[in-house]
Amino acid sequence: MSEKKKRKVHPPEFKAKVGLEALKGVQTINEIGQGYGVHPVQAGQWKKAIQDEAKRLFEGNRGPKSVVKQREPERLYSEIGKLKMELDRLKKSPGSGCHIT
Repeated sequence: MSEKKKRKVHPPEFKAKVGLEALKGVQTINEIGQGYGVHPVQAGQWKKAIQDEAKRLFEGNRGPKSVVKQREPERLYSEIGKLKMELDRLKKSPGSGCHIT
Protein backbone atom coordinates (compact mmCIF):
# COMPACT_ATOMS: atom_id res chain seq x y z
CA MET A 1 0.00 0.00 0.00
CA SER A 2 1.16 3.48 -0.72
CA GLU A 3 1.61 6.03 2.02
CA LYS A 4 -0.68 9.01 2.06
CA LYS A 5 0.95 12.37 1.63
CA LYS A 6 0.37 14.84 4.40
CA ARG A 7 -1.04 18.16 3.34
CA LYS A 8 1.32 21.06 3.60
CA VAL A 9 0.15 23.82 5.87
CA HIS A 10 1.54 27.13 4.72
CA PRO A 11 1.73 30.11 7.06
CA PRO A 12 -0.19 33.26 6.10
CA GLU A 13 3.06 35.12 5.39
CA PHE A 14 4.03 32.53 2.79
CA LYS A 15 0.61 32.66 1.16
CA ALA A 16 0.77 36.45 1.00
CA LYS A 17 4.26 36.34 -0.51
CA VAL A 18 3.23 33.89 -3.22
CA GLY A 19 -0.05 35.72 -3.89
CA LEU A 20 1.67 39.09 -4.19
CA GLU A 21 4.26 37.60 -6.51
CA ALA A 22 1.40 36.35 -8.68
CA LEU A 23 -0.21 39.80 -8.61
CA LYS A 24 2.97 41.41 -9.90
CA GLY A 25 2.64 39.45 -13.13
CA VAL A 26 6.40 39.27 -13.75
CA GLN A 27 6.28 35.50 -13.90
CA THR A 28 3.53 33.13 -14.94
CA ILE A 29 1.50 31.33 -12.31
CA ASN A 30 3.19 28.08 -13.35
CA GLU A 31 6.65 29.57 -12.80
CA ILE A 32 5.65 30.96 -9.43
CA GLY A 33 4.16 27.65 -8.34
CA GLN A 34 7.27 25.80 -9.43
CA GLY A 35 9.57 28.31 -7.73
CA TYR A 36 7.76 28.16 -4.39
CA GLY A 37 6.88 24.47 -4.51
CA VAL A 38 3.11 24.91 -4.62
CA HIS A 39 0.55 23.91 -7.21
CA PRO A 40 -0.17 26.69 -9.73
CA VAL A 41 -3.90 26.47 -8.97
CA GLN A 42 -3.12 27.16 -5.31
CA ALA A 43 -0.99 30.18 -6.23
CA GLY A 44 -3.86 31.46 -8.37
CA GLN A 45 -6.32 31.03 -5.50
CA TRP A 46 -4.07 33.00 -3.15
CA LYS A 47 -3.77 35.73 -5.78
CA LYS A 48 -7.55 35.92 -6.09
CA ALA A 49 -7.96 35.98 -2.29
CA ILE A 50 -5.61 38.95 -2.07
CA GLN A 51 -7.51 40.77 -4.81
CA ASP A 52 -10.84 40.18 -3.06
CA GLU A 53 -9.56 41.31 0.34
CA ALA A 54 -7.78 44.37 -1.09
CA LYS A 55 -11.16 45.88 -1.98
CA ARG A 56 -12.17 45.78 1.68
CA LEU A 57 -9.18 47.84 2.73
CA PHE A 58 -10.74 50.91 1.22
CA GLU A 59 -14.36 50.38 2.27
CA GLY A 60 -13.91 52.06 5.65
CA ASN A 61 -15.75 55.08 6.97
CA ARG A 62 -13.65 57.61 5.19
CA GLY A 63 -14.53 60.93 3.71
CA PRO A 64 -16.27 63.92 5.20
CA LYS A 65 -18.24 63.32 8.36
CA SER A 66 -21.94 63.85 8.17
CA VAL A 67 -23.32 67.12 9.49
CA VAL A 68 -25.52 65.25 11.95
CA LYS A 69 -22.50 63.64 13.66
CA GLN A 70 -20.69 66.98 13.87
CA ARG A 71 -23.66 68.74 15.47
CA GLU A 72 -24.48 65.99 17.96
CA PRO A 73 -22.14 67.26 20.74
CA GLU A 74 -23.44 70.82 20.27
CA ARG A 75 -27.01 69.62 20.61
CA LEU A 76 -26.22 67.61 23.73
CA TYR A 77 -24.40 70.48 25.43
CA SER A 78 -27.31 72.77 24.60
CA GLU A 79 -29.72 70.28 26.15
CA ILE A 80 -27.56 70.04 29.30
CA GLY A 81 -27.56 73.84 29.60
CA LYS A 82 -31.35 74.01 29.30
CA LEU A 83 -31.80 71.30 31.93
CA LYS A 84 -29.44 73.07 34.35
CA MET A 85 -31.33 76.33 33.94
CA GLU A 86 -34.65 74.57 34.53
CA LEU A 87 -33.26 72.85 37.64
CA ASP A 88 -31.99 76.17 39.01
CA ARG A 89 -35.41 77.75 38.37
CA LEU A 90 -37.17 74.89 40.13
CA LYS A 91 -34.83 75.12 43.12
CA LYS A 92 -35.60 78.84 43.52
CA SER A 93 -39.37 78.70 43.12
CA PRO A 94 -41.13 78.61 46.54
CA GLY A 95 -44.12 76.42 45.61
CA SER A 96 -42.30 73.75 43.66
CA GLY A 97 -41.98 71.38 46.58
CA CYS A 98 -38.46 70.60 45.44
CA HIS A 99 -35.92 71.17 48.19
CA ILE A 100 -32.69 70.11 46.52
CA THR A 101 -29.52 71.39 48.10
